[in-house]
Amino acid sequence: MRIFRLAALVLSASLAAFTMAGAIAQEQTQPASDMPATNTFGRWTTIIDTLDTGQDAHKTCAASTAFVDGNGNAGSLTMSISTGDALPPDAYPAIMFIIDNGNLPTGDKIAATFGDPGVKVTATVTSNAAAGGRSNWMVDNQAKTSLALLRAMRKVTSLDVTFGKQAVASIPMDGFTKAYRNLGTSCGFSTKDVAP
Repeated sequence: MRIFRLAALVLSASLAAFTMAGAIAQEQTQPASDMPATNTFGRWTTIIDTLDTGQDAHKTCAASTAFVDGNGNAGSLTMSISTGDALPPDAYPAIMFIIDNGNLPTGDKIAATFGDPGVKVTATVTSNAAAGGRSNWMVDNQAKTSLALLRAMRKVTSLDVTFGKQAVASIPMDGFTKAYRNLGTSCGFSTKDVAP
């Protein structure tokens, strides 16, 4: 599945960006035309990948940030959308967490909370085992819930994440707004309902 290939690329790029403390927004376009284009905005990295089948071309636009939870486990938060999918306002980017923490709840329809003390969004997540022993959790992608979560990500300084009753991490959102706007520009959708 293309989202997992892209998620692996995004995780690698995010972890590299994460190690550069205090990175400023900069553009790093790949030299080869068949390579995905990447940009860095604060703690977020965007990757724009074009798949040309010969009959048509689709872009997959993803943004990711790396984090470390309170126990020292590495993770990433990724949002991804393709021009072959429904675009905003009909549907919003899929949101996925990859965390190297075997103690988090797994299964279908796990209650989740996102936000900070002033902003709370409730949703459900579904987990799947991923390569390398890590698990991933996908936020159930309903337009109303996704829009609320994306708006919360724009408003908060750090996104507090809880799965079930277990705290996952507090993820810094520095650069999120510019990264989301970059996805909109690259994949051709309006960002005014999330990041005006």
